[in-house]
Amino acid sequence: MAQISIRNINKVFDGGVVAVKDITIGIENKEFLVLLGPSGCGKSTTLRMVAGLENPTSGDIYIGDRWVNNVPAKDRNIAMVFQNYALYPHMKVYDNMAFALKLRGYAKTDIEKRVNEAAQILGITRLLNRKPKELSGGERQRVALGRAIVRKPLVFLFDEPLSNLDAKMRVQMRTELHKLHLKIQTTMIYVTHDQTEAMTLGDRIAVMKDGELLQLDTPLTVYNNPVNKFVAGFIGSPPMNFMEGRIIKKNGSIYFDEGNFKVKVLEEMHAKLVSYINKQVIFGVRAENIYDKLFAAGATPENTILVLCEVVETMGPQNHLYLSTGKHTAVALVDSSNKPTIGSMVEVVIDMKKVHFFDPASEKTIV
Repeated sequence: MAQISIRNINKVFDGGVVAVKDITIGIENKEFLVLLGPSGCGKSTTLRMVAGLENPTSGDIYIGDRWVNNVPAKDRNIAMVFQNYALYPHMKVYDNMAFALKLRGYAKTDIEKRVNEAAQILGITRLLNRKPKELSGGERQRVALGRAIVRKPLVFLFDEPLSNLDAKMRVQMRTELHKLHLKIQTTMIYVTHDQTEAMTLGDRIAVMKDGELLQLDTPLTVYNNPVNKFVAGFIGSPPMNFMEGRIIKKNGSIYFDEGNFKVKVLEEMHAKLVSYINKQVIFGVRAENIYDKLFAAGATPENTILVLCEVVETMGPQNHLYLSTGKHTAVALVDSSNKPTIGSMVEVVIDMKKVHFFDPASEKTIV
C-alpha cells in the first residue's frame, strides 16, 4: 500500500524565504493527486520533500506507515519524472531504462522482462535500440516514464513532465498518462501550472498559492465550488469573469447592482448575502454561463443585460465573445453559429444559478 501523508509541512530556505506553509495532505493508495498553482507557489518544493530531495523545516511525511523525513531519496521506493527527461545521450533506450536496475544488481533476465513489459505498456518497443537523439520529444518522455516504471515504485512523482512538449503532443501525452495510471494502478503525485492538465488527470486537485494550500477536492468540486476568488479565476478557460458592484434590496428581492446593470439574485442565495446589503461585493460568472438572448431559454428582464460586443474570436466549434458593460469586460463562450456584429449592442442572459459572490476584502467565497 502506498498512502502518503503530508502533515503540517513547512519549508523555509536560507534567508528566511518561506516556500511552504503548514501544508497537510492525505493521498490515498492508487490516487492521482495534482498539485496545481502558479510559479513560485511551493508545489515543486512540496514534491521534492516527498521525494527526499529537500528536507522539511518542520512537519512529517509518511509513505505507507513509514516515517521518511530522514530516509534518503534512494531508499524511499519512489520514482520521479522531470520535465527535462534526463536521459543518458550515449545509451540506447533499452540501457537508459535498465540502468537503475543494473545498479541495484537485478538479474539480467529480470531486467529484460521489466524493460520489455514497460516498453509494451508505453508503446516504445520499436525504439529500444535507438539513442535519445533519434527520438521526438514525446518519445523521450515515454522513455523517461519507462525508466520509472521498470523500478515498480510505490509512488510516481511528476514535476511538470509535459512542459517541454508542443501543444498537440501535450494533449496526446495527457491521454497516455491517464491510460498509464489506469494500467499500473500506482499512487501518483503530479505538479503542474496548467489547469487543463489538472482537470483532466487528477482524481483530486490541490490548489496552492504563496506556499499555502487553498483547496483540495475533486476537479469538478474545485471548478463548481471554489473557496475563493483566486481558485475561481485560476481554474477554467477562459477564466471566470469578475465584476465589482453592490448588493441592494428592492421590493423584497436582492439584486447585484454593477452600476450599469442590475440582475436579480436567486432566493436560495439570500441568506448568505443579506449581511452584504448596501455593501460592495465581487460578482463572478463563468464564460459558458453567459448566453446571447437570441439563443437562450429562460430569459427574463431580471437576468438579461445589454453589453457591447468588442471582439469575436472564432475557436472552431465555439466563439469567444469579448463584451463590455461600460465598467467591466467579460468573455462569453458560445456556439460557433452565434457571431454577433463587432461593435453592436447585444442582450445577454446570465445563468444566475451558476454565479458566485466573493468578499472584496478577504476574497473568500460568500456563495
